[in-house]
Amino acid sequence: MPEFCSLSAAAEQIHDDAVLTVSASSGLGCPDATLAAIGQRFADSGHPKRLTTLHPIAAGDMYGIAGIDHLAYDGLLKRVIAGSLPSGPSSMPSPRIWQMIGENRVEAYNLPSGVLYHMHREAAAHRPGVLTKVGMDTFVDPRLLGGCMNDCSPPEVVKRVTFEGDEWLFYPSIPVDVALIRGTTADEHGNITTEHEGSSLGIYDQALAAHNNGGIVIAQVKRVEKSGKLKPQDVRVPGVVVDYVVTVPDQMQTTNTDYDPTISGELSPDGKIYDLMPWGPYKPMARRAAMELCQQDAVNLGFGVSAQVPRILLEEGLSDVVTWVIEQGAVGGMPLLDFQFGCASGAQAILGSPDQFTYFHGGGFNRSLLSFMQIDRHGCVNVSRLAARPHVTAGVGGFIDITANARHLVFIGTYTTGGLRLAIEEGQVKILQEGKVQKLVPEVEHVSFSGSRALRLGQKITYITERCVLQLLPEGLTVIEIAPGISLERDVLGQTSLELQVSPSLQTMDKRLFDPRSMNLQLPFKR
Repeated sequence: MPEFCSLSAAAEQIHDDAVLTVSASSGLGCPDATLAAIGQRFADSGHPKRLTTLHPIAAGDMYGIAGIDHLAYDGLLKRVIAGSLPSGPSSMPSPRIWQMIGENRVEAYNLPSGVLYHMHREAAAHRPGVLTKVGMDTFVDPRLLGGCMNDCSPPEVVKRVTFEGDEWLFYPSIPVDVALIRGTTADEHGNITTEHEGSSLGIYDQALAAHNNGGIVIAQVKRVEKSGKLKPQDVRVPGVVVDYVVTVPDQMQTTNTDYDPTISGELSPDGKIYDLMPWGPYKPMARRAAMELCQQDAVNLGFGVSAQVPRILLEEGLSDVVTWVIEQGAVGGMPLLDFQFGCASGAQAILGSPDQFTYFHGGGFNRSLLSFMQIDRHGCVNVSRLAARPHVTAGVGGFIDITANARHLVFIGTYTTGGLRLAIEEGQVKILQEGKVQKLVPEVEHVSFSGSRALRLGQKITYITERCVLQLLPEGLTVIEIAPGISLERDVLGQTSLELQVSPSLQTMDKRLFDPRSMNLQLPFKR
C-alpha cells in the first residue's frame, strides 16, 4: 500500500544525487505543486543536491506554472536531460533554467522526446538502451553536438555505433531513482487514473523505470477514492508500483484551464464553437499548407502557424476529412491552441505519448505540418536553438521523432523575421517593412532536420512562406510558387545569401489564398 502524505513529506523522499524523471508537457499534466515542494525543501535545508532530471517533454512554462524552474538553483541541479524546456516570448524574463544552461551552471542535453520515453521503457526492462536512426545527421548525432546544450556537458549520452553492418544511434538506458507523475484520482491501493487529464503522457513508462530499478514513484492527484471505486480499464498506473500519493485538489488541467471535459474526452464537444484564424497576412500560409493535404490523411501538427490549419479546414467545411495526430497522444478531434496546445477537443482516442511516438518513428502517418526558424542551403531546418535568443525556443521536443521517417513534411514560417510587417491589399502581398534577420541562411545554427538525409530517404519536403513556396529537390532548394505582388528578384532571391533554384514552371500562388472569403477548398483523396 502506498503512503498518502503531504507535499513536504514527499519532497523529503528524494535523496542527494538522485535521478528524477518528471512527467509533463508544459502546463499539461505537470505535477507543479510537488516540484515546488522539492524546491522549497532545497531552499530550507540545502537538500536534495546534485539531481539529474529527465523531462521527455517540458515541465512548466512562463505563464503561470513554473515547472522545472522550481528546481533551477545552483547545487540542486547537476544535469538536465530534456526533450524540451519552458520557453516564452523575448519580452519576458528568461526562465531560470535557461539562464543556468547559458551560463554553464548545469549540464544540459536536448534529446528527442519520443526517444527519451523509449529510454524509460528500456530502463524498466533492464535492456541496454534504444538503438534507432532517429536523430542521425541532426545535432543529436555525436558527429555534431551529441545533444549537448552548453560547453560544460560531456558528450556521453548518445553514441553512434555499427550493428549488423549498418550505422545507428544508441541512446543508453538511464535507471531512475524517483518518478514524479500526475493523475486525477488515486484509490486507497494507489491505483492512478487520468480521467481529467488531456493525456496520460508517459506516466506508466516513467513509473516503471523507477520501480523496476529499485526507486520510488510519487503520484500527484486531485482526489482519493475508496478501493473498488475505480474502473480497472481506467487505471493508467497500478498501485503496485506507486509508493507515495500527494493530493492537490486545485491542480489545473492545463496552464490556464481549470477543467474542460471535452479535453479529457469525457464529454463530446458537439455544438462547441471554435475561434477561426482571423484574416491577416499569415492566414494564406495556413491555407496553402491545407492545400498539401488529402482526404483520409493522418496528419501531425507542430506549434505556430501549422497549428491553425485545422481551423482552416473547419472554416472550409472539411474538418472531418483529416485525422490529426499529436505527440501528446490525441488522435482526431480539434487540436487546441496557445496554453492548451498538446490537447484536442473531442479526440477519437487519447494514447500514451510513448505509443504515439512509436507510430511516428515508423512513419505510420501521411504528413506533418511544422514550423521553422532557419533553413539552409542543404534544406536543413533549425527549430531547436538560436544563440541570440535561446529561451524563446523550447528545444527540439518531438520534432526529430516526427521528421525522421515522415513521408511528406511541410515546414511553415515567414521568409524573414525581426520587424517584418506585411499587408494584403487587393489580393496582393505587400511588404511594408522587411525583416532585419534572414531565415534562409548558408548553415543553420542547429540541425534539427537534415535535408541531405531527407533526399537519401526520398522524403517529400515543402517549405511555405508568406511570399513563396519552395521544395527540396536533388538540384537544391527550388522556388516553385511566388505570391502575387512579390518580386522574385527583390523579395525572394534578394533576401537570402543562398543561391536558390527557380523552377522553370514557376507558378503564382493560388489567388484564393489572398481573398478573405472562403476558398471553397476541395481536397483530393490520398495520392
